[in-house]
Amino acid sequence: MASPAAAYLDLWSSQQIITCHDESVGLKAIIVIDDTTLGPALGGVRCRLYDSTRDALLEAQRLAASMTLKHALAELPYGGGKAVVLGSREPQTPQERAALMVRLGEFVAQLGGHYIPGVEMGTAHTDLLAVRAGGALVLGADSDPSPWTARGVFAAMRAAVLHRFGTASLEGLTVSVQGAGAVGSVLARFIAADGGTVLIADIDVARADRVAEEVGGRPIDVVDAPYARCDVFAPCAAARTLTPEVVARLQCSVVAGSANDALEDGAEEALAQRGITYVPDIVAGAGGAIHEHARSLNWDDAQLSASVDAIGPRVLKLVAEADELGLTPLELALRQAAARIAAGR
Repeated sequence: MASPAAAYLDLWSSQQIITCHDESVGLKAIIVIDDTTLGPALGGVRCRLYDSTRDALLEAQRLAASMTLKHALAELPYGGGKAVVLGSREPQTPQERAALMVRLGEFVAQLGGHYIPGVEMGTAHTDLLAVRAGGALVLGADSDPSPWTARGVFAAMRAAVLHRFGTASLEGLTVSVQGAGAVGSVLARFIAADGGTVLIADIDVARADRVAEEVGGRPIDVVDAPYARCDVFAPCAAARTLTPEVVARLQCSVVAGSANDALEDGAEEALAQRGITYVPDIVAGAGGAIHEHARSLNWDDAQLSASVDAIGPRVLKLVAEADELGLTPLELALRQAAARIAAGR
C-alpha cells in the first residue's frame, strides 16, 4: 500500500471520483471515494482555493487515501473518502454559503450512503448541517468533532513524549502548535492544562493572539512555527507542511499533530535520519472519526472518551514496535492498515 503522502497521478488509483457542478450556487466540488472494503467512505469536506482543478483532485485523492488508512488503524467500520469544494475569491453571504452546501448535500445524497461527509479544513459545523439538509447521510452532525480530534492528538502526543523522554506529562516541555483553529486551539488548552508551554501560530494572527493569551502561551509567526525551538511540533493546519527542507530545519524531538497528509515525499526518511519521532497523522488524528461513529451508535461521553484516549496506548505500542523492527512508525502503520484491509476483503 502506498504512503498517503504519495503524489497520485493516476485517476484509477481511487475507487470512484465524482465531480459536482452547479453554476447557479457557485458549486464546484470533487468527491473521491478511495476504498470501501471496510465500510462506506467517511471523510470531511474541505473548502479552499486551489491553483487548478488538478491540484484539487490530487489533494482529494491523497486525503481520501489517508482516511482509508486512518479508519483501518482505528478499527472503525469505514472506508476512506473526501470532498473538496473549490473555494471562490468572491465573498459569500451566509445564505449563499448555505445554498452551496445544501446543493453539495444533494449530490452526496445521490451516492446512496457510499460517501459520508464530515467537517474538514475550511468548513464548519453549520456547513455540515446544510449538507444534511440537502439529504446527505451525516454522522454526528449535531455536535462538533473537532474537540475530540484534539483530544486524540493530545493522547498521541503524550504517548510519543513518554516514549521519547520517559515523562508521563508535558510539564516543562514546549509545544509549537501550527494552526489555532477548531482543533489547534483545543489542543493548546490540553497542552497548557498538562503543564506544557504553548507556542501558537495561525494565518489569522488575532486568533493566535487570543489562544495564546487564554493558555498563557506565546504567539509566533505562522512561517516560524515549524522551526521554533521546542520539544514537540504539532502541525494542525494545511496538508503537506513537512517537506525534506522543512524537516532539515526542525528544532524538536517529536512531531505529532492533526494535519491530514502532513508529509511531502522524502520527509519520512528525513525525519528518521534526524532521529525525530513522528506520530503518523493517520493514527493521531482519528478522534474526530471515532466521535462520528460513537454518536451514530448513541455512545455516552464516557465511552467516547475511553475510545479516543485509547489512541495514546496505540501510539505508544506503534512507536515502540517500530523501533524494535527498525521501521519508521509510518512504515509500520501502513503495514498494519494494509493487513486489516486485506482481512476485510
